Amino acid sequence: MTAPPARQGVVTVRVFAQRFSATPRGARLARRLTGSQLEAWGFPYDSDVSERAAVIVAELAANAVTHGRVPGRDFELRLTLRPEGLRIEVTDTHAGPPRPAVRPVGALDEHGRGLVLVEALADHWEVLDQAPPAKTVRADIARVSGVNRGRG
Repeated sequence: MTAPPARQGVVTVRVFAQRFSATPRGARLARRLTGSQLEAWGFPYDSDVSERAAVIVAELAANAVTHGRVPGRDFELRLTLRPEGLRIEVTDTHAGPPRPAVRPVGALDEHGRGLVLVEALADHWEVLDQAPPAKTVRADIARVSGVNRGRG
């Protein structure tokens, strides 16, 4: 006699992906669309997840535009809502170091806080090399809750 197959729960994975021009305007639009997409997935604009994601996307998109820009090439934002949390990925067309150093920032420094913020707000982040010369910066926000499973 064999045991009946174990019932497996339904796993819902939601994905939003969009390419943006590698300009400050494209970076702003990426941040705004992140908030809109998370709202559609059931995370209000003022929720912890939405606020953390907006800052992470703003910083990664700004870095893609400032440091990863290759003229004529876009950057891509991908949001993936999985049972284990929200994954944010920003891919640009400029290869970079495996993981840029997060350095201390002086009180009067005008730049250099982006990765410090990503480090503080993401539960995990990493840089992945892509082909052709490109890189993806991936940041995870774990333990998200409150999603409205019926939308989006």
